[in-house]
Parts: sequence; structure tokens; C-alpha cells
Amino acid sequence: MDRFVFCIEGYDEDPREIHSIPEVRSFYAAFHDSWPYWLYFCNLDVGTLKAMVFCCLPSLTAVNVDGRDTVAITCDPLDILNFLKKGFATMNVICDEAEMFEERVYERSKRVFEYFGFPFDATLQAEP
Repeated sequence: MDRFVFCIEGYDEDPREIHSIPEVRSFYAAFHDSWPYWLYFCNLDVGTLKAMVFCCLPSLTAVNVDGRDTVAITCDPLDILNFLKKGFATMNVICDEAEMFEERVYERSKRVFEYFGFPFDATLQAEP
């Protein structure tokens, strides 16, 4: 958990942002279809998971901001939430297989929500 960082190389000279390159978008979409365990394995201390997810979304908008080296990305929050919904299903399969404590699954879920800028107000319910 939280150990993998995936990066794309070979586009350093391309002026487009990585999420705007059709070949990269296609690769990440196919990668996710083949291996949907990103939410469990990807490191949340860096921005690579966001880039990967943005490549899989149906649409997004990138805006150049004066004085910044990077672009601002906007997308429909429901697109991200739908992506996360599918990702949590596969993450939970791995957590179940690992017999992970509920508190650890809760903490990971909370970190994923916060990583994408979503509030997380669910409370952990003790099992009866």
C-alpha cells in the first residue's frame, strides 16, 4: 500500500501537458482497465496518481495561469468520484484478501478522498 509511483517518460520535449497527449491518455486508460488497483498501491505523497486519473477522465480543462509553470486543471468532480467509486471496490478486494483491519482501510479511504480534495466526513462504525 502507498508504495508505487508511475511515471511516463519520453514526452519531455512535448509542449502539451501529459494529460493532453492522446497516446498517454490511451495508455493509462488501458493500464487501468488491466490493473485497477491504483488506489491501494499508488503513493499519495506525490501527484502522479492525479495525473494518471486525469488521463482516464472523459473530459477535463487545462488553463494556463500567468506566472505559473504548471496549468490549472478543472474537471467535473462527479467524474472523479465515479472513478474513485470503481477504484474503492478493487482496493477493498485487496484489503479483504490481506485481512486488513477496518481502521487501516478507513484511513486509506480518507487519505484518498483528501488527496483529491474531497471532504471525508464518514465515521468508522464499530462492528457489533
